[in-house]
Amino acid sequence: MRHPVAVNRRARHDYELGEKYEAGLVLQGSEVKSLRAGGASLREAYAEPKDGELWLVNAHIAPWRSAAKGHQHEPKRPRKLLLHRRQIDRITVAINE
Repeated sequence: MRHPVAVNRRARHDYELGEKYEAGLVLQGSEVKSLRAGGASLREAYAEPKDGELWLVNAHIAPWRSAAKGHQHEPKRPRKLLLHRRQIDRITVAINE
C-alpha cells in the first residue's frame, strides 16, 4: 500500500473522529499529476452523501502547471469517493445522526 497523498491534520485536532476509512477518488488526469507533486489541501474538505454516493467537497487540488489551457481542472470541484456500498451506508447513517 502506498502512503497517503494528503492528510487532514486539523480534523483530527478539531473533531472527535470515529471509524477510519480508506477511499479512492475519481480524478482527471491533471489532478493525478498535481497530487503526485504534493498539490493537495484537505483543510476545509468534508464528505457529503448525495444520491446513494459519497462526495468529497471543498478539497483543493492545485492546477497542474504543465497542463494545456483546455485540460485544466477546477481546483475545488466535488469528487466522488470510491467505497463499498456497506461502508457508504454506515457513513451516511453517521452523518445524518
